[in-house]
Amino acid sequence: MKITYLGHASLLVEMKGKKILFDPFITGNDLASDVDIDSLKVDYIFVTHGHQDHVLDVEAIAKNNPGALLVSNFEVATWFGNKGIQDHGMNHGGKYTFDFGTAKYVNAIHSSMLPDGSNGGNPGGFVLYNDSESIYIAGDTALTKDMELIPMTCPKLNVAVLPIGDNFTMGYEDATIASDFIQCDTVIGCHYDTFPPIKVDKPKAVEYFEKKGKKLILPDIGETVTF
Repeated sequence: MKITYLGHASLLVEMKGKKILFDPFITGNDLASDVDIDSLKVDYIFVTHGHQDHVLDVEAIAKNNPGALLVSNFEVATWFGNKGIQDHGMNHGGKYTFDFGTAKYVNAIHSSMLPDGSNGGNPGGFVLYNDSESIYIAGDTALTKDMELIPMTCPKLNVAVLPIGDNFTMGYEDATIASDFIQCDTVIGCHYDTFPPIKVDKPKAVEYFEKKGKKLILPDIGETVTF
């Protein structure tokens, strides 16, 4: 499994030869100015919720990848489906098997509204897994005890992608508790540094995880991490 960090909460995950893009917010992120969305080749676009900083580049990337399938909650999937994008809607607790493996839509504590003010439904996260790989993409969320259900209902995680920027989501301190709940000590941080309210002292965050016996990975934008 390969994970390429594209800035903010945007990631490209490669599983079983398929490329799965999460929450594409790239052209609106000055920190990701070196990422060319026109060069992205994807098989799936997964969206955790409807906020603009997670959906900004969905339409442009879908246009460049007409065979790509958009996967999100029912409301977000339908909104994009009405724009002519192939969609697959899900809801909390449900799972579906795709050609890369299974995706389970899990709870997140946040809010959700689409850019035009439409109802974005309830936010969520995704656990993706197959016979050899498992990853949890939390989306934007507060710390929640519902995370304890993940190791009870999904295979053991290889890695988790958790927000650490605070203010709009949990901060890195709560993320270490989340890693306990999901029983995964290897974490890739996301949703930090993009805007002033979510600036993070990265060395301090990494050290905080280390003191808890955990590993926080903060890739450079465009960097790929392999598991």
